[in-house]
Amino acid sequence: MKDFWNQRYATHETVYGKAPNLYFKSIIDALVPASLLMPAEGEGRNAVYAAKLGWKVDAFDYSSVAQEKALQLAEANDVTIKYDVLELNDFKANKQYAAIGLIYVHLPENERIAFHQKMIDALLPGGVLIIEAFSKAQINNASGGPKDIEQLYSLNQLKQDFASLNCIQAVEIEIDLEEGPFHKGKANLVRYFAKKEQPT
Repeated sequence: MKDFWNQRYATHETVYGKAPNLYFKSIIDALVPASLLMPAEGEGRNAVYAAKLGWKVDAFDYSSVAQEKALQLAEANDVTIKYDVLELNDFKANKQYAAIGLIYVHLPENERIAFHQKMIDALLPGGVLIIEAFSKAQINNASGGPKDIEQLYSLNQLKQDFASLNCIQAVEIEIDLEEGPFHKGKANLVRYFAKKEQPT
């Protein structure tokens, strides 16, 4: 898979465009900039956008080509992001963040549950989690996402995985996706926004 993604990133100017994901943008725009984690961040469109707002961004992806393109995008926008080459399953929460963005981060169930727990651990008390992903209904569409229904998400799965967080928004929608050549057309999505409560 690493070779697949390296080749895809290397052979296209952008895979998902340079503009940030609209749901991520709508939430990050309303928050006070602080620390942000962006796993599986690809070519850096969301990380760079947040950095331009003043966020201190840590990002990672397992594609070294994606890392190179993300750092180039950051330089072109006169911002700095910290970007590591790292497998999702190898991530360890060595620090906590005020916000975490999971934008189209898809994993099979056994890996998903463990990774989502790491995301809870990586959130500061009062921190927020922003998710946009393909729903299970996306299996019938050609607009992107895994072709394995186990790696597509339901709202119930997200609610269970993040039951310890305070859910602010959880919706399943159908939209016309327009994010570069590989996210294009009718798409079925889940959007999830939650907050880690302060200890009492």
